[in-house]
Amino acid sequence: MPDKKVELKVGDIAPKFCLPDKDNKEVCLKDFKEMYKIVYFYPADNTPGCTTEAIGFTNVLPDLQELDAEVIGISPDSPESHKKFIEKKNLKVTLLSDEKKEILKIYGAWGLKKFQGKTYMGVIRSTFLINPEGKIAHIWPKVSVKDHAEEVKNKLEELTS
Repeated sequence: MPDKKVELKVGDIAPKFCLPDKDNKEVCLKDFKEMYKIVYFYPADNTPGCTTEAIGFTNVLPDLQELDAEVIGISPDSPESHKKFIEKKNLKVTLLSDEKKEILKIYGAWGLKKFQGKTYMGVIRSTFLINPEGKIAHIWPKVSVKDHAEEVKNKLEELTS
């Protein structure tokens, strides 16, 4: 019998995690207590959509930080891959490595995908806005990268005003 997928919803306590960053240093969700966390899941470093999304979040990061929020990107790529991606694209967001895909699965960001008639397991691009109390304040279940960072910023402004 396959594992039953947990469906997270607004109001749920966000599942805790600790994952390695670009320097292989452990970063935990609890490290960002008393602030908003924007946790986004993406398929791979240095791909067009993921680059657009990461640059988008880097561009609005000062505005988000002014609203007391931090951005955490999670993919199955290695810390070394994240380091190269951050340096190459001059990214300012925190990228964490989930090579075992455990956190991706817990957040429902790993699942069946279809592309050009083929079905395969992969990262479902999604974003979670977590409030300072650790509860999910908003979910974007299937993200389109164009203007996504701006959309997240607007939602955060709405919630904090």
